[in-house]
Parts: sequence; structure tokens; C-alpha cells
Amino acid sequence: MTHQWNTVGEVMTHAVVAVGRDATFREVLDTLQRWKVSAVPVLAGDGRVIGVVSEADLLTTRDREPERGTAFTAGQMMSEPAVTVHADSPTAEAARAMARGHLKRLPVVDDEGFLIGIVSRSDLLKIHLRTDEELADQVKLEILAVLHPEQASAVGVRAVEGRIVLTGTLPDASVLPLLERLVRAVPGVVDVDVRAVAPV
Repeated sequence: MTHQWNTVGEVMTHAVVAVGRDATFREVLDTLQRWKVSAVPVLAGDGRVIGVVSEADLLTTRDREPERGTAFTAGQMMSEPAVTVHADSPTAEAARAMARGHLKRLPVVDDEGFLIGIVSRSDLLKIHLRTDEELADQVKLEILAVLHPEQASAVGVRAVEGRIVLTGTLPDASVLPLLERLVRAVPGVVDVDVRAVAPV
């Protein structure tokens, strides 16, 4: 079965560790250590994500308030509002959000803001683990979406270690830049070699 891995929902982890806003410093720390994660979403009583508390938040709180830092709750220590993403968001959007915020993971929420999963940097890297056969199949689907079926069938697609080689015949030369951009946008593709030619 070919893995598409284009959206956050296809790569996210469904089992999520979270804490309530009233969780104590010690409870948050124990949760992070027990589950070997560096941050957890903080939920309101109804299950909506209201923030994220990380190891860095714990350290900052303790350093800022050495006498009573450990008396703080998750709601007092968390970073808010939480940077979240939806399951149907493109994986590239999640990667950009992580890069902008220097984040290692993002809570995945539904349209109402309820927590449904978590996506991490390592989850996003799954797209680079696709086999060459899976990559080639995905590229063929993308080409089929922009060319007529008979035109698409005239274009050969081969993948070699993430590098896509296009051979065969294109309907006309103007399609070439579009196809190259399209193929480069497929998650997991590392390079494109266009050997297909347009009829003179």
C-alpha cells in the first residue's frame, strides 16, 4: 500500500500525553520524564488545548521564582496561546510552524480546538522514508491531476533514492516548468531529472 503522507493527520501520533491547567510543577515534570517528551499540551476542563508547557517553561519558572517556582501550576507556567495545527493541514505547513516557533512538536486539534493528536519533527521526517516505488506512484498521481490521461501515460516516472527521473513525451514545452515544480513539491522528493521531451 502506498503511503501518501501529505497531511499532518497521516503522520501524527494519535496517543497524546497531556495535563490539565491545575497540574502541579511536580506532576508536569513527572509526566515529561515518564513519557520521555519535552513538552505537553495543557487542556481546559472540556478538553480544548489552551497552552503548552515545556521543559524550558519549567526551568524558566524555577529560575525566576526560586523560592516558590515549584508551587506553580501548568496554567501558570504554560506558553499561550498554543501553536496548533489541524489534521488536514499539509505537512509542510506544520514544518514551517515548528521552524518559526523553534518547536519540537505541535498539538493537532479539530475544528473546535479539541486535542486529537500530536505531530513531532520525527513524525514529519517519515515522508523521507517512503520507498522509491511509493514516491514514483505519488508523482504519477500528481502528473495525472494536471495532464490528460493519455498525455500522462506518455510520461515515464522512475525514482532512484528519492530522485525522480521523468522520461517520455510531453504535450508541449510549456508544461515542463509546471511539471518540475509539481514533482519537487511532493514530500520526500530530493531532486528531479527531466529527460522527457516535447514534440517539435
